[in-house]
Amino acid sequence: MNQFDFLNDLNPEQLEAVKCIEGPMLVLAGAGSGKTKVLTYRVAYLVASGVPFNEILCLTFTNKAANEMRNRITSLLGELGKKSLGGQGWIGTFHSLFARILRAEAEKLGYSSNYTIYDEDDSLRTIRELLRERNLSEEIFSPSGIRWKISQLKNKAVLPEEFLAQARIRQDQVSAQIYSEYEKRLRKNNAMDFDDLLLKPILLFHRDRGVLEKYQNKFKFILVDEYQDTNRAQYVLLKLLAESHKNICVVGDDAQSIYSWRGAELKNIFDFQTDYRGCKVFRLEQNYRSTGKILKAANSIIVHNRRKLDKELWTTNHEGEKLTLLKCDTDRDEGYRIVQKVREEILKNKLQLRDFVVLYRTNYQSRSLEEAFNKNAIPYVIVGGIAFYRRKEIKDILAYLKLIINPSDDESFLRIVNLPQRGIGDISLQHLKRFAESNSLSLLSASGMADSIVEVQPRQRRQLLEFHNLIFKYTKLKDQMKASQLVQSLTDEIGILKDLKEEATTESLERIENIQEFISGIAEFQQEYPDSTLEDFLSEVSLVADVDRWDARQNSVTLMTIHAAKGLEFPVVFVSGLEEGLFPHSSKEDEELEEERRLFYVAITRAKKKVYLSYAKERYRYGHPTFQSPSRFISEIKSDLIEDDNEGKLIADTERDALSYMLEKLGVSFGNNSIMSKPFDRDKLGQVERTNKELKVGSIVEHEMFGIGKIVEISGKGENTRAVVVFGSNQRKQLLLRYAHLRLIK
Repeated sequence: MNQFDFLNDLNPEQLEAVKCIEGPMLVLAGAGSGKTKVLTYRVAYLVASGVPFNEILCLTFTNKAANEMRNRITSLLGELGKKSLGGQGWIGTFHSLFARILRAEAEKLGYSSNYTIYDEDDSLRTIRELLRERNLSEEIFSPSGIRWKISQLKNKAVLPEEFLAQARIRQDQVSAQIYSEYEKRLRKNNAMDFDDLLLKPILLFHRDRGVLEKYQNKFKFILVDEYQDTNRAQYVLLKLLAESHKNICVVGDDAQSIYSWRGAELKNIFDFQTDYRGCKVFRLEQNYRSTGKILKAANSIIVHNRRKLDKELWTTNHEGEKLTLLKCDTDRDEGYRIVQKVREEILKNKLQLRDFVVLYRTNYQSRSLEEAFNKNAIPYVIVGGIAFYRRKEIKDILAYLKLIINPSDDESFLRIVNLPQRGIGDISLQHLKRFAESNSLSLLSASGMADSIVEVQPRQRRQLLEFHNLIFKYTKLKDQMKASQLVQSLTDEIGILKDLKEEATTESLERIENIQEFISGIAEFQQEYPDSTLEDFLSEVSLVADVDRWDARQNSVTLMTIHAAKGLEFPVVFVSGLEEGLFPHSSKEDEELEEERRLFYVAITRAKKKVYLSYAKERYRYGHPTFQSPSRFISEIKSDLIEDDNEGKLIADTERDALSYMLEKLGVSFGNNSIMSKPFDRDKLGQVERTNKELKVGSIVEHEMFGIGKIVEISGKGENTRAVVVFGSNQRKQLLLRYAHLRLIK
């Protein structure tokens, strides 16, 4: 058997990309075109050609993708794969692999290798504490807003002093000061946050040229998945590592760039050919996933974006069914219509529940969908609820483990010093903090000297000492026993499982199961990586995304946001909530709208066989029923690719249908010969323009920009007369009537 026989699985375009070894290359890979396959086969080809596996750096965005690639490469290479890939190698997410580099080089940045990785909750708690220490109001200076700002700055590789120098308004100045203090607090606690795992390697490489050259020489080949999703920090890291050998291969699709809100910069993929002169470009346009009609619909949508790279998906798959539009009266009706279609598809095509996904733009939309599935006893799973490792009981145990690994971690100390209850109150903790600060100690070290803190009562001093001794007992044990055994022993000693059993509620029993699952997870990790340490496991779980834990084998309908569905595929896809103001969020003809359109493109291209699109004419938003207009994206799909499930109406009728429903709800009726039974024509709605004097509360009016609405309040006199009008998407507008030019309908 030839060691390159696996190349026979590739089409001509894929094969050409895989066999191009030297120099920079860009692979423009459309949805379902075998993007991950090209990356996987390229790594296998490099190894089969004699490149040592440890000289290849392959960067992905999810642990799930990295694990699948590693397993597939081993399978492709057979015995060579088992021999070459015996170690962990360098296939993984940006954050996990650069965390690994930081573990090895942390001391050069003034950290210990046992640093703690803070998650979003840990960061938020630290920022809240910094605001409290400065007597700054959380109502004026939002902790979550500041945390988000710091995250954005780190993703752009902007340091606190740079931000402070450019801050002009009070909000930015305070954020810059908190950013600076936050960094000092992290360093004091020997901790880094998620974004530091990209920012700190940049600082390391700039500070120490020798370290940079070490990794430039180590990684002779660099491969990057989903390049369109890289942010500024990732871009800089790649430029630094690739500047020596320039053997960098990036794979991506500008049409699937949907993460600007978390720092992704689309310009990275647009500028690649400029950044790497003489780079080779390969286009993968043959789709293996979807039917012909689904792909034609996707192409007819994305063509409306002005900013794009040339590419058009095609397939040899059968044409398949048209997309089906569900026009629903309310969001509750939408949920039940989707349930009905799931049942019909199961009966008609003998599908399983796992074959269906319901996608939505924002998490709150899941409520009405869950209600429908619950009432119809259809099992479902939500991807994007409370992530497993962010559940309270799991975070409590993780805090114990973090403190055992890193005794400087004050945040973990404060989380668990009273878990279980030890009677150490806020006053005792304040005295402990002051003692620690005055002696330049961590809180855990200070607790070991509790007898010296005379302000603390004897009972509390004893409890602090016992807690200190418990942590250091397991600090000594961590190198003598398996991590799963250590956690089992620890949970038994602190009595967390015993307390939950005595509570004997449904919630407490679920928490027990979660803790047991956590211990099983450690055992599985150690089985997969026999030489791993507790530190390795904590690094791994700190970087797990919710989608990494999603199990495709579970026989349930999947509910998830479109953002979470990136990289997944299902036989049947429902895209719900296709309404203006909801999807798309943005109504402007700008970059935001183009990203919303790309998001719709991603949603549709998740489907293999069938796509359902749905919108509600009325939806509860912000606690009130609101009138909704169908999304413009529906009309961008070519009419011969979409069918209406509602009594055979044409797609061109969707806007008229929604307007008719809204007017009906507002109490407008035109009779059998109504204007709404004729082709939609806004001019005819206002053919008789009334004077402003005839407008009153309850009048149905039309505004040139906002459309149809109802007057709910009138105030003022003469030229200062104002009207409050509620328009179709529940926009509440106060208009000065002399400038509003409202047309009276009724």
